[in-house]
Amino acid sequence: MSKRFERTRRKAEQAIKDPVKRKKLLDTAVKLSKPGKHTSQLSEISGKVQSLARMLRCYFTKEYTDVPWQTIVLVAAALIYFVSPFDAIADFIPLIGFADDIAIVSAVFASIIQDVDRFTAWEAAKAAGAEPASYTLIENQ
Repeated sequence: MSKRFERTRRKAEQAIKDPVKRKKLLDTAVKLSKPGKHTSQLSEISGKVQSLARMLRCYFTKEYTDVPWQTIVLVAAALIYFVSPFDAIADFIPLIGFADDIAIVSAVFASIIQDVDRFTAWEAAKAAGAEPASYTLIENQ
């Protein structure tokens, strides 16, 4: 990952410990990633950002805690990078301004896909009103 993202990751470790900063980050990320909010470039990662924000929010409200701390830090760092207008490529530059945001969010998303998949399965089970299943192999007797 880039040096700039590494600095952002360190900021994320500090920011996620502050409930006010955490709420502001989540609210801003959700607002900026709404479909149709910005360019068509953002539509590529809109769903990913929304999923990451929901996972982070559920983690901190203790609704869903089956996530490694390193994943939480990476998610927070990706969201901080996403909401920051002044990153490697300034977001206000037409056509290429969000290219680095897309790359960072996509890379983080790919690196934690198993955690995201578990979270979305939990979310789907919760929405369906079902208890998440815990599977245990039962040997034939």
